[in-house]
Amino acid sequence: MAIQIFGTSKSFDVKKTERYFAERRIPVQKVDLKEKGISKGELESVVSLLAKKTGSRSEAIEMLADKKNKDYASFAYLDDEDKFEKLLESPLLLVQPVVRNGKEAATVGYAPEIWKEWSCL
Repeated sequence: MAIQIFGTSKSFDVKKTERYFAERRIPVQKVDLKEKGISKGELESVVSLLAKKTGSRSEAIEMLADKKNKDYASFAYLDDEDKFEKLLESPLLLVQPVVRNGKEAATVGYAPEIWKEWSCL
């Protein structure tokens, strides 16, 4: 499966991420959060992959939320399942980019040091 990049075309970090993979001739599938959003299955997959690293689903969900976003205040005091639903409803609340390597790994933000370790690279 190709690398998936979730983000918007205006995000500087998304552009850097696309350039990182393009320079290495690694095929990617870009999902524009503004146009398409993120499906429940995709978000669930990302959360479970991040939870393996953090040790907790709630930490993984919190890691995905952009604290600088103007809508973060409406997110901060929700319980975990409501936070998950809020991210589905408002995908622009996600930290960008969210990069997923199939069912193996996922990252939040620009993380080339982690991508170097992925087996497909």
